[in-house]
Amino acid sequence: MKLSREPLVHFLLLGALMFVVYGLVSDRAGSELAPIVVTPGKIDNLAATFSRTWQRPPTEQELGGLIEDYIREEVFCREAMALGLDREDTVIRRRLRQKMEFISDDVTVLEEPDDDELRAYLAKNPDAFLVEQRSTFRHVHLDPDRRGDALDADIERLLGELNGLSDTADVVGDSLLLDTEFESLAQRDVAGMFGDAFAAQLATLPIGHWVGPVASGYGVHLVLVQERTAGRVPSLQEVRAAVVREWSRARRVEANEEFYQGLLKRYTVIVERSQPTDRGDEVAEARP
Repeated sequence: MKLSREPLVHFLLLGALMFVVYGLVSDRAGSELAPIVVTPGKIDNLAATFSRTWQRPPTEQELGGLIEDYIREEVFCREAMALGLDREDTVIRRRLRQKMEFISDDVTVLEEPDDDELRAYLAKNPDAFLVEQRSTFRHVHLDPDRRGDALDADIERLLGELNGLSDTADVVGDSLLLDTEFESLAQRDVAGMFGDAFAAQLATLPIGHWVGPVASGYGVHLVLVQERTAGRVPSLQEVRAAVVREWSRARRVEANEEFYQGLLKRYTVIVERSQPTDRGDEVAEARP
């Protein structure tokens, strides 16, 4: 422990590291390296980036500094890659993967789909474009904790009153921070307010008279469904823009996977497992 804290030890380790790096670089000194070419296009790109940042073009001196900085960056990047410093760096690997995926996106030129393709995609993926069922309903909330053993009798009494009255404005349930009337509420919104069980039961209730109890996370409810619009798969004309967007996304994913599989065929992949699995797989698995 004391030895590891000695400055002399640190100095010797640093010297050894510099010696190794120098040796690696020297080995390459005699070999011909590809020239660093700063093209007019690259210079224009450097100037444009500067202009976007500072809202003005660079001066000649500033442009010269940008070019010098680019050359410095290129030298260090090439040398770092020659030393293999990029090989086990997770951040660099992820960035390189991302750039390859960007390239894949760039080479994936998608033609505009015709209506037959879009109709086929809509028919294959109806749930993605489904127009939800909507319900117009009223409800009276009853709190089981508040009513206790009288709950069942209260439900029966109130149902009789509600179905026997033309105007139910005077029938008030237990307090709840929700409206008592909802117009054309989508099924997912019903579930968001009252819970999935309430929404599922609401979808099956008869129309035109009060029924209950219907349970929710708040307690129980007496419910009058006044109108219901059934869920349906829309026509292509209704959702064409959404279908085009999803069709394009699916095709891009498919094209990117084909791009990757084409690259993968160039490699032999060996997966070395730490130990055989229960199925008796080989320790090393190879595939072309």
